[in-house]
Amino acid sequence: MGLIEGAMLIVGGLVLLTGSLYLVPALGKSLEKLAKWLGGFQTIIGIVAIIVGLLSLGDLLAAVLLIIVGLILAVGVLSSLPGIGKSIARFVKFLGAFQTIIGIIALIFGILELL
Repeated sequence: MGLIEGAMLIVGGLVLLTGSLYLVPALGKSLEKLAKWLGGFQTIIGIVAIIVGLLSLGDLLAAVLLIIVGLILAVGVLSSLPGIGKSIARFVKFLGAFQTIIGIIALIFGILELL
């Protein structure tokens, strides 16, 4: 399951880092284009990240990180859930302040999961 977790962390991390990737020397412009393209699938990536995180609770750190990344990416859909939508939206708004940091951690941890 490490391959799927790693891939989802990398994809989620790239989407979270959209707007910051151009700062990376040599690869920045290409990574930024990829992240913007992946941003079109942000909600789908978020839902898949939550599901993969819930299914891979054996690797607790990766699972928690996937769930956090998924919540940030899928906030548009999750906030419309009756009963818990407003609470999720408030929590994700709090996490949104740390979006770049979470994206960097997800990207690094995703690469380490693939090694």
